[in-house]
Amino acid sequence: MSTTDTATEVTSPKVRSTHDVNAMPPLGRAIPLGLQHVLAMFVGNVTVPIIIAGAADLPADQTAFMIQAAMFVAGVATLVQSLGLGPIGARLPIVMGTSFGFVPVLIPIAVGMGLPAALGAALCGGIAMALVGLFLPWFRFLFPPVVTGTFVIMLGTLLMPVGFAYAGGGFGAEDFGATHNLVLAGLVLIVTLALHQYGRGIWSETAPLVGLVVGYGTAVAFGLVSFGEIGAADWISLPMPLTIGLEFHLAAILPVVLLAVVTCAESIGDIVGTTAGGMDREPTHKELSGGVMADGLASVFAAIFNAFPQISFSQNVGMVALTGVVSRFVVAIGGVFLLLAGLLPKLGAVISSIPNAVLGGAVLIMFGMIASAGIKMLSHIDFNKRNMVIIGVSLSAAVGLPAQEGLYAGLAENVQAIIESGLIPGALCAILLNLVLPKQDRTFRDDI
Repeated sequence: MSTTDTATEVTSPKVRSTHDVNAMPPLGRAIPLGLQHVLAMFVGNVTVPIIIAGAADLPADQTAFMIQAAMFVAGVATLVQSLGLGPIGARLPIVMGTSFGFVPVLIPIAVGMGLPAALGAALCGGIAMALVGLFLPWFRFLFPPVVTGTFVIMLGTLLMPVGFAYAGGGFGAEDFGATHNLVLAGLVLIVTLALHQYGRGIWSETAPLVGLVVGYGTAVAFGLVSFGEIGAADWISLPMPLTIGLEFHLAAILPVVLLAVVTCAESIGDIVGTTAGGMDREPTHKELSGGVMADGLASVFAAIFNAFPQISFSQNVGMVALTGVVSRFVVAIGGVFLLLAGLLPKLGAVISSIPNAVLGGAVLIMFGMIASAGIKMLSHIDFNKRNMVIIGVSLSAAVGLPAQEGLYAGLAENVQAIIESGLIPGALCAILLNLVLPKQDRTFRDDI
C-alpha cells in the first residue's frame, strides 16, 4: 500500500468516526468493535455471581439465573452509561459490569445472613454511590491530575496479575500453567500485537477481536472447548425483578455502603483513564458526575433484578487505549450484545465457552495499556518532591499491602477486604497526601 493510500485510509470519514466520541460508525464497522468489548469483559462479569453463589452453596438453577441477571443488568447499565439518561451517565465509551471489589464483603453476608440481605446491602451501597456522583462537582478539587493519574496506574498495575492468571487458565484451574494454555495465550497476544501495530483501519481497530477469534478457533480445533453447556442452555430467559428478594440489616449495610463510597475512586479512575487513553484530555465535571451516578443507580437496578453492584470495567478502559476507538455508540452496541446474552442463554453460553487462556492473551495487553494511560497523564504534571511522594506512597500502599496479608490479619474481616483490594488504600493515600502536603513550585530537577 502506498503512502498516499495509507493517508487516505487513515483520514477517511469512516475511520475518523470511530475516533469521535459522539459519532456513529457504519454498522459493518461498529458491530465487531462492540462485540470485542463484550468478549473482553464477559468472563469477569459472570464470575462474581458464580463465586458468591458457590460460597452460599446455591443450587445450579439459581446460579444460572444469577448469571443471566448479571449479563442483562450489565447490558442495561452499559447503555445508560454510554448513551446517557438525563444527567445520568458519562456519555463516554465505558462498559459496565459486576464489580469484583464487593465480593469479599458480600460473601460473608450472603453466607451468614442470606442472599436477600446481600442484595439489600448492595442496593443501599448503590444509593450511596449515586449521592457521591450527584455532589461530585463540589469535591472535584480532591482529584487533581497527580491523584487521578496515580489512580489509573494503580488500576493497570493491580490488574496485571489477573491477566497472567487468565493466561495460565484461570483462577483455580486444574490445568493452570499447562502448555496448551500458555500457547493459546501467546497466540492471541502475538496476533493482537501484530494487527495492532501493522494493520490498517478496521484490522488495527479489531485486533483484539481477531486475536480472540484465532485463539478460540485454535482451541476448538484441539478439543479444548466444551459445547455441553451451549446445548443445555435455554433459548430465552426473561428477567424477573425481586425473585430473590431484598432484606435490610444494618450490620450488612454499613460495610457495603463504606466500600461503595470508597469504590467511587475506582470509577473516577476508569473515567479519567478512558478520556486520557482515548482522547488525551481530562474528563469534564458533567462526565465524572454522570458516570459515578450511573454506577450507583445501576447498582440499585442490579439489586432489584437479582444482580450485584455495577461499575465500569477496567479492561475495557484498556481496550479504548489500545484501539483508539472512542465512539460511545460502539460501546452501546456492546451493551446490546450483553442485553441479548442476558435474554438468550444460548448466546451467553457460546461467549462463556471461550477458554480463559484465550482471554488472557488479550487482557494482558489491555491491562498494560491502562497503566500506560496513567503514565501519560502524569507526564503533564511537575515531578516535584510533593508529587513524587504522592505517587510513590500511593503505589506502595496499593501494591505492597495486598502482598502482605499478615500485616492486617488481626483486623475485622470487612477492613481486611478493603485493604486487600489494594486500590482503595492506594486511592485514600493519594487523596489524603494531596490535601495535607504543602504545595511546591520547584520541579524535581531543581531540588537536586
